[in-house]
This record gives sequence, C-alpha cells and structure tokens, in this order.
Amino acid sequence: MPRMTGGKLLADTVHGYGITHVFFMPYIAPRALMEMEKLGIKRVQTHGEKAAAYMADAYARVKRSPALCMAQSVGAVNLAAGLQDAWLSCSPVVAITGREWQEHQLRHAYQEVDHMAPFSAVTDYSAYVSRPEELSHHLRQAFRAATSGTPRPTHLDLQGIDGGGVVNVEADLDVVVEEQFAALPPFRPIADQESIDEALALLRGAERPVIVAGGGVTASDARAELIALAEKLAIPVATALNAKAMFPADHSLAVGVPGAYSRACSNQVLCEADLLFYIGSHAGGQLTFNYVIPPQGAQVIQLDINPEEIGRNYAISVGLHGDVRATLRQMLKTAEAADPRHDWITWVQERVAVWWEEVDVHYSSDEEPMRPERLCKELSENLPADAILVSDTGHAGIWTGTMLDLRHPTQSYIRCSGSLGWGLPAAMGAKCAAPERPVLCFSGDGGIWYHIAELETALRCGINTVTIINNNHSLNQERDGVEAIYGGTTSGSDELWLFEDTDFAAMAESFGCLGLTVTEPSEISGALERAFAAKRPAVIDVKTSVEGIAPRAWTPS
Repeated sequence: MPRMTGGKLLADTVHGYGITHVFFMPYIAPRALMEMEKLGIKRVQTHGEKAAAYMADAYARVKRSPALCMAQSVGAVNLAAGLQDAWLSCSPVVAITGREWQEHQLRHAYQEVDHMAPFSAVTDYSAYVSRPEELSHHLRQAFRAATSGTPRPTHLDLQGIDGGGVVNVEADLDVVVEEQFAALPPFRPIADQESIDEALALLRGAERPVIVAGGGVTASDARAELIALAEKLAIPVATALNAKAMFPADHSLAVGVPGAYSRACSNQVLCEADLLFYIGSHAGGQLTFNYVIPPQGAQVIQLDINPEEIGRNYAISVGLHGDVRATLRQMLKTAEAADPRHDWITWVQERVAVWWEEVDVHYSSDEEPMRPERLCKELSENLPADAILVSDTGHAGIWTGTMLDLRHPTQSYIRCSGSLGWGLPAAMGAKCAAPERPVLCFSGDGGIWYHIAELETALRCGINTVTIINNNHSLNQERDGVEAIYGGTTSGSDELWLFEDTDFAAMAESFGCLGLTVTEPSEISGALERAFAAKRPAVIDVKTSVEGIAPRAWTPS
C-alpha cells in the first residue's frame, strides 16, 4: 500500500468518482482541498453551509451522479439542515463534516453538538471516521448508498473539528473507486415478465388510464421510453414537478402537473381516470394533494427502483420492481399497440384547453405591474433551447410548474423540494455540473433574500448564472392566510407578508454582477439575451403585481 495522508486519499477517491466541484464552508479539511486543487477539482467556498448543500444537490441532479459538500464541526448541523432538500429530492449528495475529538465528547467542548441525530434524519448512511485507515471503506459505502435504489444523501463525520484527525494523518492507504457507483443508476434491474404482462393487460383493458411520471423517470434518463410507451398505448401523461421535462408540453397526450402545485385540468383528469400508472413516483403528498388526487381506492399500477415505495401511499393492483428505463423498454417490446381511446383522449384535451382559456386573461395580460403568468409566457418563448431552469419553491414552483412550458427536448428543469431560498445556490450547482449550458434561476424576492450573498461566490468562482426575480415586494402567497386571521388588510397583517420594494438590479451591480430591471413584458426577451451573453452572473429584477397570487389547487367537490 502506498503511504499518503487521509486528505490525499479523500481527494483521489472523489476525483475517481468523477466529482469536478466541491462545495464547502470553511474551515474544513484544507489538506484535502489542497490535494483536490492539484487534481483540477474546482473548490467553491460559500457563505453558508446550507448554500453549499443546495449547490451539491443541484449539481448531483443535473449531472446524475454524486456530489460533495463539506463543513467543519460547528457548521455541521447547518449542513444537515441543507441536506433536507437533497433528501426530499432523492439526490446523491455525499456530505463530509469535522467533529470534535473523541476525548472531548460529552464534556461541553466549545461549539460542539451531537451530529448523529440531525444527519440521521436526512441521510441513508452516516458514519464516524476516527482515523485514515477507516476512510476508504466508509467512502465506498457512502457513494454506494447515495446512488443505489432511491438516491439519497450520505454523511461521513471525520475526527477533529476540521477533520484533521483523518485528513492530516499519514498511513498506508489504498485508493479504491467502484466506478459502478459514479453515476445514476448503478443498477438497471428489469421487473419480472409476469408482472409486466399483468400490468399491460390492465392498461389494455382500461377505458380511462393515465400515466403519472415522477422523478425516477428523470433519474433513470427514461424520457424517450416514457413518450414511446404513452404513444403506443394511447395513454395521457401527467408529470410530477421532478419529471416536468420528461414529457413534451405540447404533446397531444400531455396533461401537466397535478397535485398541490398544479393545473386544475391535471387534477380533474387524475380524478376521472379508472387506472393510474405511477412510473418512478412515490405518489407523495404534494403530487397527490395530501392523498386525495386521485381518491383512495383508485386502481393503481406502480413501477419503482425501490420496492419499499411500491404501494406506500395507494394500494396497488400490480407492483413493478425495476429501473424505469430498463422496465419501460421491456414493456415496449411486449406491448401491443392499443386502441386510440378517442373519447377519453378528446375529453382530456378538452379539459386542458378549457384550463388554458381560463388562465389566458393573466397569461396574455399587458397590465402593469406585470402578472407573473405573463412573465412565464415570455420565459417559455425566450428560454434558450438547451437551458436548465432552476425553480425555487412556493409561488416560484407553482408558476414554473404550471405556466412555464419547456418547448425543447434539450431543456431541463429542477426545482426546490423544501426550503425557500434554495434557487440561487442551486442554480450555481447546476451551472457547475453543466458549464456549457445556460442556467436560469426563477425565484421571488422572498426567496432571493435567503442567500443573496452567494452572488459574491458566483462572481468570485466564475459561475455565470442568470437569476430572474419575480419581485412583488412580498410573500404574497401568505397574504390570504394572514388576512383571514386578521379579518382583512391591516397595518399589523401587512408586517407578516409585505416587504419594502428593493432594487435588486442595483444590488447585483454592487456585487460586480450584471443587474437589469424589467417592468414590461416586451423587455424580457432583450434582458435575457443580455444576461446570457454577459461574462458574469446576472440578475433580472422583474417588477410584478402583488395581486399575482396562484389559485388554490382544484379538488373534487
């Protein structure tokens, strides 16, 4: 075995797994960071641990491979909080933290808290590494656990506040890289043929079937197979937010996004269906609007890489355990072309058309301040053909999920799964994963305040993203709930959701970024062109109407 430090072992191993960037908040493992620099790994030092975790989350989802984030002991719990989004979005992030020396544990060491409980909530594997001889084994397991089955974050806690008890110590060490676990998915099992035949028989016999595609379609890179199966079997397709880019928005079988952040027509179609085929979807609370769309008792087929997820939220008629792409390919080989289902598909298309007619009053509006729906229309028409759209949560997730169409098969979409403010650092992680592609962050002023300091990180590290701010100087998604408590608009209620208007373009310029202000729809195209052409990060501050509040999700009466 060659003799080396734990830091060199760490650097050589993550480099072997194809990691090109590390996102971290100092002071953590500087010896490992030095070794990473020698290997050409870009070191992105952030202004907060949560931002580092968000960058790693988006990097992993865009690259479909593991990502790395790190923090020292006192920041470890902040990093764990940031991993919530990677956990919820099924993202293979490997987190490394330092921890106080073992002999100082349980003795009120300065700034030390227990790391195990916070990380156990948001990781599939979390281990304490006390010396360099243990590191290779735990690194391999961290990458294996992060990528296998349902992808999830993992965590290694290294001895020493900065991990120095592992990374600064020399030992006889072997660098071992299991390349199979360097990308998603490491395994592509195919569901058994008997279950496939049973599922196809149910799909053939159904009068009103619907496919509901989830994030597993994206992780498995199964867009082509999903489209082919829907066309061969003449089945409409609804997509979870995590699969928004997996089915063409203008396809005659496209239904849109159902659930909480949804189009009314999508929820209506799912409630009218007599058979639902969930593909790579957990059928979780957001997608099903807390398990009422479709109603419990609906007939369900479910395909998932993780057998524990099959039937978790809806009782199944058939469960298919397998990789999405591999299993859909087998279904395509076996399936016979279905009857066209003219009546059902016509009814679905009518629901979609009615929804578009209803929202067009705002979607095509020229009113000022601008409606967010009109902003989405302009972005749909002007996004570059290979753009990656990164959406924050709340209204940003609703507007981009329902109103912003991806019109090119080479466009991608990732969205926040939990924490408002995720969008800006996530867009930076996405850009690191795909530096040749234009990346657009869609956030609101409420979201951008969380991590606006990362504009300095973007400028310093040459991460040239474009950020659109839906600036209505408020958290207006909260307005109705607040005013219901207060009995109307009062000075007290305003304090809970209304902000002062801010000039984010000027703020961006103060960082050294490009800052642009937009007040009219006609200005958006030119602003995007300037922003994507700039050789620095760019912020487009779009002044929008505080009355732009998304309608509540449709539910059965």
